[in-house]
Amino acid sequence: MALTDPQSITPSGGSAISLPLTTRGTNLGEYTSADGLTHEIFSSSYGKSRVRRVARVDQSKITADPFKPAENVRVGMSVYTVVDLPTVGFSVAEAQAIWVGFNAQLAASSNAIITKVLQGES
Repeated sequence: MALTDPQSITPSGGSAISLPLTTRGTNLGEYTSADGLTHEIFSSSYGKSRVRRVARVDQSKITADPFKPAENVRVGMSVYTVVDLPTVGFSVAEAQAIWVGFNAQLAASSNAIITKVLQGES
């Protein structure tokens, strides 16, 4: 089963970015913006007793080189969620409930915890 094509992401305070399907493989879907600066990957991998699901977004931008201010460089970052499950024992609903709770914890109080983590707190 495949995700909807195109995908769309709206960074906080920004505009929606359309991400048409660019690669379809076994257990893999990749979606890329027209300018190539935003890329999403959804994948699954299967081990002997574990399943790993990944949802990832990569964002690039062009910015001034701090060492050569007259020149621009491409920089990038990634955000991803990995759900690592045993092949038996957790239903989709149970795994989703844990993810929803974790995501809510990170986003609570105007994203207080994720802001602290991004600043290097642990």
